[in-house]
Amino acid sequence: MIKQFLVFLLFFSFLNSQAQLGFGGEGKFTRADSLRGTLSEFRSCYDVLLYDLDIKIEIDTKFISGSNTIKFLAITDFQKLQLDLFENMKIEKIEFKDQNLKFTREYNAVFITFPEEIKKGSVQILKVYYSGNPLSAKNPPWDGGFSWNKDKDGNPFVGVSCQGTGASLWWPCKDHQSDEPNEMVIRVAVPSDLTEVSNGRLKNKTDLQNGYTKYEWFVSYPINNYDVTINIAKYKHFSERYYNSNYRDTLSLDYYVLPANYEKAKKQFQQVKPMLNCFYKYFGEYPFIRDGYKLVEAPYLGMEHQSCVAYGNKYKNGYLGYDRSGTGYGFDFIIIHESAHEWWGNSITTNDIADMWIHEGFGTYAEALYIECLYGYDAYLEYINSEIKGVENDKPLVGAFGVNSEGSGDMYPKGALLLHTIRSVMNNDKKFFEIIKGIQETFSYQTVNSKDIENYISEKSGIDFSEIFDLYLRATNIPKLSVKIEKYFGDIKITFRYTLGGLSAFKEGEYREKQPAFSMPVKVTFEKDTYDFIFPTTQWQTITLRDIKPEDFKIATNLFYIDKETIFINDIDTQSK
Repeated sequence: MIKQFLVFLLFFSFLNSQAQLGFGGEGKFTRADSLRGTLSEFRSCYDVLLYDLDIKIEIDTKFISGSNTIKFLAITDFQKLQLDLFENMKIEKIEFKDQNLKFTREYNAVFITFPEEIKKGSVQILKVYYSGNPLSAKNPPWDGGFSWNKDKDGNPFVGVSCQGTGASLWWPCKDHQSDEPNEMVIRVAVPSDLTEVSNGRLKNKTDLQNGYTKYEWFVSYPINNYDVTINIAKYKHFSERYYNSNYRDTLSLDYYVLPANYEKAKKQFQQVKPMLNCFYKYFGEYPFIRDGYKLVEAPYLGMEHQSCVAYGNKYKNGYLGYDRSGTGYGFDFIIIHESAHEWWGNSITTNDIADMWIHEGFGTYAEALYIECLYGYDAYLEYINSEIKGVENDKPLVGAFGVNSEGSGDMYPKGALLLHTIRSVMNNDKKFFEIIKGIQETFSYQTVNSKDIENYISEKSGIDFSEIFDLYLRATNIPKLSVKIEKYFGDIKITFRYTLGGLSAFKEGEYREKQPAFSMPVKVTFEKDTYDFIFPTTQWQTITLRDIKPEDFKIATNLFYIDKETIFINDIDTQSK
């Protein structure tokens, strides 16, 4: 997903409002939140193996009808399980072994009772028939639902975006990020003069002889519910292929655009191959080779739907034509950021939305790496530090667990700056990028939590980053490096420490409030324009530097996302020497 500035302020206000609804607030969560976000005994008792979604979409009435067949593995013995479908959608019946099952509904949760105990280790199939008018999106992609739009010629232009809101707003599923089916079939019938595009590969296109055509798509990899999508329009399709000499497979690239934008798309989408070169370099091979890569024009800004990236950036560089970074490095924000999610969010998915900083922090950091790949390290530094102005430090990046609550919108810029800081602390780019690629190799096609990634980075780097992760992810303030500079008989004496409470270390003499344990190395100038590490903690330390003037002492704040304050103390009396 996306971020802030001018036209983007609406986006950030939405993210922050979502975070406020979830985090910030003990006692603000409801029973409905718990039903949506908790991996209860009625969800943990089974593992989804396959979804087979088969629906018809009546565009004029904004109506969906059809079924979802669910193949699952029993993890425990049980007789009741929970599915999810928004309460405004009607369940016609639920079939199991030629029987209609009993079910009850509570908010958007559906509790299904089986006539017999389902035994651990058994594989079962049930089929849910349903219909209704799904939620219409008020502000897509952030306020989820269907976008029932028209193109400039008056033809239907339809899409759906549901991250955070829930896939169960339009189809019945186990709507929890921890459970991805191993594969999925998506069958969608639409009016025959239109094209429907979903995730995976198109396997069949069948004329139903009733004015409708059914498109059948097959997803051959695990897929998260919010990634499942449909796109309907009078699309024009074109394609090409991508080959990277470091890998064996060739990747198909398919583009579906409105006919009026075909020439614009051919030009704008030339950014895809250079982007793939960079992401292959840093992250490894595209995770969904069998299913291919698609960019599909959508009636909203964009979304990282797996193998079917929604594109609505108006064929402009930046963010709808605006250079949010202010650096002047022109690229199409939606192409680069949303495609990065194929690795960070789709291949590796958090098992609770509270840890979504992994999706968005790494996704935002991928933008900076793309700049580094094309323009070099100095350009990378300029770009990554442009993220600082977007950080509010209002709430923790990690949200509340078990209630479908994401953390602060800072997960985008601050998450990226955290990774930049870790890279600088590691001070070994070869190892850093081995670890980044190793995360993909180790956790691909899995759901993870933040601690999985944190522990992996610490283990593989040989550096305990736990204090750094805890501060940047689970607190609001960043560390402030407080430095006293004294001229001392021709040398300078540097006294320094971190404070974590956001207060000056020099107010009323010294800031003496007890600080939690925290340490993180940072680079400063030991000689003019020559940087080396010091190792601040929350306790005062002093070093003496020779052959450097006080005005030449610098802190490398472009390498570490920290705050700083410095105070210059008059010369020590040289007559006493």
